[in-house]
Amino acid sequence: MSADPRTRYHQAFDALNRSDWRTAQSLAMALLREVPPHAGVCFVAGVASRELQQLPLAIELLEHAVRLDPVRPDCAAQLARALAQAGEPAKARAMAERAATLPGGDAATFDALGLVYTTMHAYADAARMFERVAALAPGSARAQYNHGVALVHAGESGAAAQAFDACLRLDPRYWKAYLSRAQLRRWGPGDNHVAELRVAREQAGDDALGALYVDLALSRELEDCDQHAEAFARLLAGKQAWRRPSPPHAGATDEALMDALVQACPSPAPGTGAATDEPVFVIGLPRSGTTLVERVLTSHSRVQGAGELRNFSVALKRASGSTSPSVLDLDVVERTRGGLDWTRLGEDYLASTRPGTGATPHFVDKLPHNFLYAGYIAAALPNARIICLRRNPMDSVLGNFRQLFAPGSPMYAYSFDLMDTARYYLLFDRIMRQWQERLPGRILEVSYEALVDDFEGGARRMLDFCGLPWEEACLRFEDNPMPVATASAMQVREPVHRRAIGRWKRYERELQPVRELLESAGIAIA
Repeated sequence: MSADPRTRYHQAFDALNRSDWRTAQSLAMALLREVPPHAGVCFVAGVASRELQQLPLAIELLEHAVRLDPVRPDCAAQLARALAQAGEPAKARAMAERAATLPGGDAATFDALGLVYTTMHAYADAARMFERVAALAPGSARAQYNHGVALVHAGESGAAAQAFDACLRLDPRYWKAYLSRAQLRRWGPGDNHVAELRVAREQAGDDALGALYVDLALSRELEDCDQHAEAFARLLAGKQAWRRPSPPHAGATDEALMDALVQACPSPAPGTGAATDEPVFVIGLPRSGTTLVERVLTSHSRVQGAGELRNFSVALKRASGSTSPSVLDLDVVERTRGGLDWTRLGEDYLASTRPGTGATPHFVDKLPHNFLYAGYIAAALPNARIICLRRNPMDSVLGNFRQLFAPGSPMYAYSFDLMDTARYYLLFDRIMRQWQERLPGRILEVSYEALVDDFEGGARRMLDFCGLPWEEACLRFEDNPMPVATASAMQVREPVHRRAIGRWKRYERELQPVRELLESAGIAIA
């Protein structure tokens, strides 16, 4: 290693640019011990530490960099990103706004700021940052894609389509842009990208990621064009291309975890738990109508949306003292059996939602998989409302299989195999029946189909359950300006409709094995 500090500094920066985080951190930390305080060295060490998930160290280093050079926008932007990752949204926003006003920002700086605003669900701000990235890096397909995604969540579908088209012109192998564009709206026989997608699928060849995204995009647009047989075949092919073999006994593991959760359901003494009645939890299987319910509730003047928060699961993990790799597993459950400080857990959860909540008397936490935590939520937040969405079993299975969730997330591994998805539905159905027995009166179950058929009646029932007075604005949820960060980002900007009800009947033959499995388990299929 050269003894010249400048040479070693450039080596550290080169390692950072190559995403060799450990080398960059090692070189920069050594320099910090040997040379006078230097903003650039702190920057390299801080960014590398953030990428290595060493967040307290990253924040300390980047704060030092900002103190040493308060007019460097990249230092402020990376500090904002570290603060956001560490769950400090108020500080992150303040630092992001400071960074955005400093002169000399480059594409990497504005990209970091776009990511910060995205984590806060501030999609209009994120779109503004990514637009600047695209202007500064006109050859970057990634910049155009990120701009398009932020525009989708902000409700700007037309501009989003232009951004995705620009992305694909720059890089026809930017596979996920095909699916994002296909999901923007409904396509027709004379207005679609089917021919373009067929060419892209040939280009993808054996590329598993390309096959996944392009086949699913083809499936969406073919379905819109009423070509259902090929649409389902493409859906199966795309999911199969990416599917990884399930770990042995994966279904049994899910079943054991859900059984343990119900068995460990606490019965705290009266008066325990946080006293707040702010949270309204909307739970259920994904693609069951949870976003529609969120939009109805957050159209009320006393309710704001907090998005799909993972805060409760994180707070429970910390309270349990578990150090296992997963946020929720049998180790976490076992550590709760002796009881927790339920009041503190509820208060910690509430505090973790600030400053994104607190502007109105109530907020909606719409993370569908919180159905796993219903027992703990009831104990820690005895005054919280819990609303569970139910949908036709066949539409539920199809909706989950049809959707592409985070490809690398173990939470959604079931959704890459049709029959695994059906089996997961059975586990969901069973745990919800058990929660209703263990937590009488705590969970309002809402049928998606019944809500669509009697929209005002269903909306009134939900507001009454939440202790809220009637407001006509709840019937005009499509006018709700709140950003949407889910797969329903475009659908919930339309008035209520029945198009998704009974979608499974278009694929009745293909879904026959699913029907037989559900009916054999006692699930009635209408």
